[in-house]
Amino acid sequence: MKKFAALFLFFSVLSSAQNQRFIYDYTFVKDTLAKADVLKELMYLDISKDGSKFYSRDTFVADSTMFANFEKQIKTTGGMNVSVSFNSGNRGTVKDKILKNYPKQEVILESKVGRDLFHVAEDRKMVWKILPEKMKIGEFEAQKATTTFAGREWTAFFAPELPFQDGPYKFQGLPGLIVKLEDESKTHVFELKGVTKYTPAVEVTSQFNSPAKPLAVNRGQYKKMFWDRRNDPAKDMKQVIASGGTFIIKDKNGTEISPASRIKEIEQNAKQANAKDNNLIEIDLLKP
Repeated sequence: MKKFAALFLFFSVLSSAQNQRFIYDYTFVKDTLAKADVLKELMYLDISKDGSKFYSRDTFVADSTMFANFEKQIKTTGGMNVSVSFNSGNRGTVKDKILKNYPKQEVILESKVGRDLFHVAEDRKMVWKILPEKMKIGEFEAQKATTTFAGREWTAFFAPELPFQDGPYKFQGLPGLIVKLEDESKTHVFELKGVTKYTPAVEVTSQFNSPAKPLAVNRGQYKKMFWDRRNDPAKDMKQVIASGGTFIIKDKNGTEISPASRIKEIEQNAKQANAKDNNLIEIDLLKP
């Protein structure tokens, strides 16, 4: 606790500071029929003078490790055919990122559907009702605010002494950083746990790992793609096979399996997973 308090001593001079990383615990329930099965993920909100990025620390680390392994195989073999191993371990649950730019306060969902990367502009205005109730959150005196967004009622506590009109996920626009946020069902909860400075990573690209150019789409287009992928989860692999691509796939035990077996496995797993993935943070995405 002393370490946590010490991290925030410099906030009195943050008005002109840059490159601050706010670390949130995100606890959530994917299946409303199994509310006791609570998941937790560590999330980063990286704030710079030009905007912010909100993303999963676990997914970031897992992706970095995977790409490093692929690069090593390519350098060793001199070819693009790599071995993919679906090992157990924390690969991260939250895959999407949220990008906000200042001072326009535009909000973008960065989401990968199959092999394509999409930027989905948020066109819904977030209207807050600021209430007089206050609560101590960590080291901060925070004030309550409520809003309705994406099919849910939300309660936020923001700290006026933290001079950032930002917060976890797409939430923003309050006169202070959101330090706690939860929906009415309390099945999606974000709480600030720490802060540090960060140095923006220099993206290393190669023939294998080159940044995809995001395609701009609206929410309606994204929703259609979301349902197409939900209904055909192995579409990406099928397209690779149809184009003549070859790769080696191994199960968690290291045993090589055929692409056809993997496709069947993906489809079966997705059917089961979709039935249990009924509590998206934007619950209106599941509505026709």
